[in-house]
Order: sequence, then C-alpha cells, then structure tokens
Amino acid sequence: MKKINTQIFIPIAALLILLLFNLIADPSFFKVTLGYNSVGNPVLSGYLMTVLDCGSELAILAIGMTLVTAATGGQDISVGAAIAIAGSVILRVLCGHDSRPTELQAPIIVAFLVACVVAMLFGAFNGVLVSIFKIQPMVATLILYTAGRSIAAWINNNELPIISDPKFGYFGGLIPGIAIPTPFFIAMGCVIVAALVLKFTNLGLYTQAVGINESSSRLNGLNPTFIKFLTFVILGLCVAVTALIKVSRLSSINYSVIAKDIEMDAILAVALGGNSLSGGKFNMWSSIIGAYVIQLLTTTLYKFNVQSDALPAYKAVVVILLVVFSAPTVRDKMEEISKKIKTRKVTKGVV
Repeated sequence: MKKINTQIFIPIAALLILLLFNLIADPSFFKVTLGYNSVGNPVLSGYLMTVLDCGSELAILAIGMTLVTAATGGQDISVGAAIAIAGSVILRVLCGHDSRPTELQAPIIVAFLVACVVAMLFGAFNGVLVSIFKIQPMVATLILYTAGRSIAAWINNNELPIISDPKFGYFGGLIPGIAIPTPFFIAMGCVIVAALVLKFTNLGLYTQAVGINESSSRLNGLNPTFIKFLTFVILGLCVAVTALIKVSRLSSINYSVIAKDIEMDAILAVALGGNSLSGGKFNMWSSIIGAYVIQLLTTTLYKFNVQSDALPAYKAVVVILLVVFSAPTVRDKMEEISKKIKTRKVTKGVV
C-alpha cells in the first residue's frame, strides 16, 4: 500500500505544481464561465474545461497503454494511426457510398461496434507480432504506425466524409442540456469498467506477473503469450472509443492530422504515473491522473503562446526526466542517499 501511495504521489505532485504555476502566473486560468452555444444549449468554458475535455481522450488510451507496457515492457506507437483507421471505419459505415449523406446509412452504435472489431483486429495483429514472433513492441507497432494513415484514407477512397446529423456530434461535444463535455463522461465510464475488471478478475495480477518475470509466470501456470496478446486487443478497444470521440468532434476526419503524436502523450501519461516503462507493476489510477496532467501541461503551454510545433520538445524534456529518475540505477542511488540521511539522523539522536 505504501508503494502504491508513493507512486500515485508523482502525478498528483506534478498536477499541483502546474496548478500552482498557473495560479501565480495568471489566476484567470481557473475561471469557468457558463454560456450558451448557437442553438441555445448551456456550455461551460474555460481552460479547466479544456483539460477535462481533451484530457479524457488521453485517459482512455492510458488505460490500454498501461496494460501493454506492464505486460510487454514496451509501448505501442501505432495508436494514433489506429485511431485514424477506426475513425475512418466509423465514417464509412455511417456514410455508405456517399461522402455527404443527408441521413445516416446505419445506426451510430453499429458503426462504433464495427470500429471496435477493426481496432481490436489491428491490436491483435500487433499482439501476434509481439507475443508470438517475439518482436520488440515499438518495432512491431512501427508497421501500423507507418501504414495506418494510408489505410485510413483508402477506406474512404481518399475522400473526407462529412456527417450532417447533429446527434453524431454529441459524443465529441455536448449533449443538449448538459454543460459538461461528453468525452469526460465517456472517459469516466471507461475508468469504471477498467476498475471493475481489475477488481473482479485476475487481469491486473497476471499482467504484472508476466511483466515482472515471464519465465516464472509460465512455471506458475500462466500463458504469457495470451496475456500479452490480450493487452494489445484491449488497447485496440480503447483506440476505438477514442476514435469515436475524435471524429465526432468535427463530424469528419483529416487522415494526416487526427490524433497526431497522441502516442507520445499516452506513453508519457504512463510514465508520469510512476509506472516502469520496462514492465511489471502498475497503478492504473496513476496513469489516468497522469493523462490529465499531460493535457494540463499542453493547455498551459498553449495559454502562454507556445507554438504547436514546439510542444513535442517540451514534452520530450519531461520524458527524459521521467525516464532518468525511473531508471534502476538512479532509484538505487536515491535510496542509498535516503538511507544515509536517516542513519545520520539516528546517530545524532543517539549522541
């Protein structure tokens, strides 16, 4: 319990530091106003609402990325391209053969379920490469990272479909009468499902066991190959949910821009949660909080007029710091220093 509390302290501390910085630099960052959109529905606006809105996509992805990282000791860098594919599938099912339909060609739930199947199949593809063919996760997922957006464009014949039905926009926007962005509720639903699965199944235990020592887990009757494969499939499901939110925001898609660099943010959310990027024990709550911290960082940088092209550089610095401080040698050194300090205090107390 002590270790878990220490781990979750990392993202909470980062959250408090960012909030304190914004409070000192510009207190208006915390201002939330109630207004009305063009059709008269209530809308809460402000920087904090942006964090809740956009951070929810990242929180959903962090759930799957945490499991993949814990089980395989690697990361999936293809989630952005997979989101483009799943989003393109949703629009294809809804539009049919007409890229500008006057009415939906299929129920939204059907389009979403088809996208779930497709995303999970691509997740299974990555899972097979990693679990059966023993390819390092980043190398295995590089295939889909490279080809994914071209596949997404091919699905819709390189056209940009547009959905005119306002109900489709509810998933990435607002439900009439509710001022809080819908993606936040979707993310909370995913978090609850993940919490229930981890609580009432052995998925978390098995994932950690495989990540800590694959050989030992096999000797204890587990199937590391299947568990690694399953984590990629679960990540595929998270990708489909995120894709629904993404394409719903604009009721369209831009194959080259949608979910660009989101894989980096998802990996950073896992790292900021104090989870080891080499696999093993994990804390799902820390990753989810880390996701919102990453979005808070992004929103803060935008607020201070940092150009979008420079954002990856700032985040890369954070990644470097997290990786360095999470390295076993650094942790061992910090523990050694901590023990020396405690020993000196005890010695002084005796004297």
